[in-house]
Amino acid sequence: MRYSRLWVLCLLLASTEIGHAQENPLDLVHTPVPPAPAPKPVEAGAVTSRLSGRLRVDVNLVLVPMTVTDTLNRLVTGLEASNFEVYDNGTGQAIKSFSTEDAPVSIGIVFDLSGSMQSKFARARRALSEFMSTSNPLDEFFVVAFNDRPAVVVDYTSQVDDVEARMMMLRPENRTALVDAVYLGVDKLKQAKYDRKALLILSDGGDNRSRYTEAELRRVVREGDLQIYAIGIFDQYAPTHEEQMGPVMLNEMCEMTGGRMFRVLDVAELGDIATRISAELRNQYVVGYRPSEVKKDGNWRKLKVRLIPPPGFPELTVHYRQGYYAPSQ
Repeated sequence: MRYSRLWVLCLLLASTEIGHAQENPLDLVHTPVPPAPAPKPVEAGAVTSRLSGRLRVDVNLVLVPMTVTDTLNRLVTGLEASNFEVYDNGTGQAIKSFSTEDAPVSIGIVFDLSGSMQSKFARARRALSEFMSTSNPLDEFFVVAFNDRPAVVVDYTSQVDDVEARMMMLRPENRTALVDAVYLGVDKLKQAKYDRKALLILSDGGDNRSRYTEAELRRVVREGDLQIYAIGIFDQYAPTHEEQMGPVMLNEMCEMTGGRMFRVLDVAELGDIATRISAELRNQYVVGYRPSEVKKDGNWRKLKVRLIPPPGFPELTVHYRQGYYAPSQ
């Protein structure tokens, strides 16, 4: 287990952006949103290993994690490699590896602490506890909480009690910097221990405070090797444009990475949905292939997976990452 460390409050950010003396609960462990880095194309799903503290990438093998659901949106397990066909930039690929094991995952939790979450906070916190308690015992977690700005409030840990104790100390208030929070979560996952990485977002609305744009967020999400799941606790009648666009943005982020967004109209459903997402992360198919056409040009390569259901099965849907960046050298 990694030890938790206390991040120092960034005084410069406080003086330039906050502009008032009102205490923010996230000031306790404030982590500035990272500056936008220059694009570094890295192959999504590549096999990785750590050597002397640096990340090595085997660019010859692409790994594609997938989830399969039926017409009733239920999880489908028990399929074989012969039930999948993979296409890289339109060219069919020979599957070299196939796995369904419950491998550990590094999971970032992006938790909304804006003022509109006050009536939903207790249930959302319990849903988070259920998600972690039903995950693989070896999974590691961190938590990015956000209102006016995001902060890492729990660093990497495999101890559910560490997360629950910290969440008990937080209170919802202020506005919603959702884009900045997801951006920080993606950046934090670069420090992950495991090859499999995921973000779980719990939020009830759109962004109205971030410094980063949605376009900048899309770029880092496409470059990252991760899946995004979201639990959207949206009001039935969203009064502002930002709240109306919140579900659209979250759904786009999820589909881009092969994850899914679950829309919640009744907060009593939160626990069941959180447990369901945990089950999906533990029951994924991972297909590996070596691209038949290797071009180290740093360009985006589109993935397509075709599902061939066994005889007698109903129509099935496969959820997977939309593509990856080829290596540049």
